[in-house]
Amino acid sequence: MDSANLSSQAVSYVPDTVTTSAKIVVAGGFGVGKTTFIGSVSEVEPLRMEEPITEESVGVDDLNGTPAKSTTTVGMDFGRIHLVDGTLALYLFGLPGQTRFRPLWDDLAEGALGCLVLADTRDLDASHDALGLLEEQGIPYMVGINVFPDAPGYDLTEIREALALDPETPLTTCDARDRTSSLYALITLAEFLAGRRTPEPLEPQP
Repeated sequence: MDSANLSSQAVSYVPDTVTTSAKIVVAGGFGVGKTTFIGSVSEVEPLRMEEPITEESVGVDDLNGTPAKSTTTVGMDFGRIHLVDGTLALYLFGLPGQTRFRPLWDDLAEGALGCLVLADTRDLDASHDALGLLEEQGIPYMVGINVFPDAPGYDLTEIREALALDPETPLTTCDARDRTSSLYALITLAEFLAGRRTPEPLEPQP
């Protein structure tokens, strides 16, 4: 994947160079960084469907790892990025992290070419619901370990074993706050998917 010509400037249109588009979902546990990830790579103003965290969340949403978190995604996040010299458009859909939104997960994941699952070494178990959904729906995926400053570091081999990942499933680390780091995670996913099948356009292209 050639990222040399990617522009960091936001655009609100689909360039004429785009010949192929694909839907990608970004999944993971509560507070793992999905909204931040999509915001860091999107070339359009990301759509965020968030609400303030209220007292009703106490005992329901685990804030131990993210005590400063004040909002949560209740619908989805959406962004768009272009790869391969602008010929491939990836439409990114971020899934809410809480399991109570499972019906919404099923709807948003429908038709996805692949998924990036973000994980946090402070709570790897929070990734299992998303991984289970993808296995059920047969959606290929990769796992990106979002590196938090206070998160313990583990060898990727240990993490692969803890998550029971297949040997061919890509596993990498990334910083969801950093555009370059997040971009290379997406490129890794796109290369993995390209090796499995050729993506078909999800919308007519002129």
